[in-house]
Amino acid sequence: MKTLIAILIISFTQSLYGQNGLNPGDKVPDFKATADNGTSWNLNDHLGKQYLVVYFYPAAMTGGCTAQACNYRDMSNDLKDLNATVVGVSGDNPEGLEFFKKSHNLNFTLLSDESGSIARIFGVPVREGGIFKNEFNGRQFELERGVTTGRWTFILDKEGRVAYKNEQVSASKDTEEVIKFLKSQR
Repeated sequence: MKTLIAILIISFTQSLYGQNGLNPGDKVPDFKATADNGTSWNLNDHLGKQYLVVYFYPAAMTGGCTAQACNYRDMSNDLKDLNATVVGVSGDNPEGLEFFKKSHNLNFTLLSDESGSIARIFGVPVREGGIFKNEFNGRQFELERGVTTGRWTFILDKEGRVAYKNEQVSASKDTEEVIKFLKSQR
């Protein structure tokens, strides 16, 4: 009986935390999402020209996530020089992502993954979402997210294969690590 319980716990944990995700060399299946501006975003439309940095972050407008996003914003010219574009993915709804993008002048696309389906494709841990209330520049706001994802970063090559995977992302050093990897690919 103890063995059965242990197997069930391991199975549940693996399904909850996406342990069967993508690894370097794996082809990423096509997926669609709603972007911060409300339009449909399709992975296959963004492959073939350059590297695609796909970073997952827990929640818009929070400390670490804001620092990470602003670092990507600030390093956008370096990323462009390295033939890479960035897309951020979280469980926030599109309206919250639009607010996040405008509030911090972000210059890349943010994708809404309210159900966690994209995170699960990549194997990123997913847990319950929630409502986040705070103040920004004297304005009260409330953001809702369907799920909260782990903070993981992937780089896809031009063919849509995983070239880089980081499961232990430091919000403040993520962009630096991505640039270091991209430079090593030259």
